[in-house]
Amino acid sequence: MSERKVLTKYYPPDFDPSLVGRSRQPKQTGPKVQTVRLMAPFSLRCSSCGEYMYKGRKFNARKETPADERYLNIQIYRFYIRCTRCSAEIVFRTDPKNQDYAVEKGAKRNTEPWRRGLEGELEETDEQRLDRIEREMADENGEGAAAAEERNAMAELEQKTADAKREMAVADALDEIRSRNARLEKAQREGGVDLESVLGGRGLSEEEERRRREEEEDAEAARKAFEFARLQQKLEEGPAEDEVLGLPGVPGSAVTNGEGSSGSSSSSAAAGPSTTSSAAAAATASNPTSAAATDMPPPSFKRQVKKKKDHSALLGIKKKQPLV
Repeated sequence: MSERKVLTKYYPPDFDPSLVGRSRQPKQTGPKVQTVRLMAPFSLRCSSCGEYMYKGRKFNARKETPADERYLNIQIYRFYIRCTRCSAEIVFRTDPKNQDYAVEKGAKRNTEPWRRGLEGELEETDEQRLDRIEREMADENGEGAAAAEERNAMAELEQKTADAKREMAVADALDEIRSRNARLEKAQREGGVDLESVLGGRGLSEEEERRRREEEEDAEAARKAFEFARLQQKLEEGPAEDEVLGLPGVPGSAVTNGEGSSGSSSSSAAAGPSTTSSAAAAATASNPTSAAATDMPPPSFKRQVKKKKDHSALLGIKKKQPLV
């Protein structure tokens, strides 16, 4: 079985390519014609044999493009088909003016019920078409005006709502001001409070003023008590330190002037330890914190260097012993 697509061709032995000349045909004059495959854009009836051909029937047609036929610079095309029964020629063309097709020869277009209401519009003149367009534009403007009126009504309603809210806020503020003024007048009438001080934020009731005065007095008394306690503690700590250090001029001290008698010196020396011990005990009892502070060593701020641990034994590393 031979191949459908031939890749090589047979050339006879006596073939001479120089004898084959290129024929030049004259350029085609007239409209451009093309062979196309199309479907019938409408149902029609042949005028010769009465054969019906319905919309969508496929035909092998010739498409003609006349150069001088245009509508508003839109090209008009003409199609040539043949009847499926008698092979009579049927011609129809495009109609961009009405956005449709028009039969020119060989057939008659069938009746289309949906086109009955458009027959008057399809056959109207330019003036009628302009009048119709003006009426349509007027209707659209009327609808636009109605829409604008509706928008204006909505904006007016929103404005009224905002005004009502504002009026309610103003009324609430006025009621609050009136109630505040009435409360201030009542306080001034009953308690004799200065209205200017109340309006300035400084007006206090008698109870609050008395409470504030008592708090200030308590704070002052506490301050004085703490100051007196600190002075007394200093006075108590002073003689004990002098006795311990043995400073001169203090009664009960171990060191005296050279003019004293031996009896007085011995009595002073005998009484010195007891006096010192009693004073120290009294100071410790009165202020245990100071005693604990004197017993504690002074703090040291020296940096403590921690000794590093030797992990070599854990890792199995044996250090070499120095040779003696």
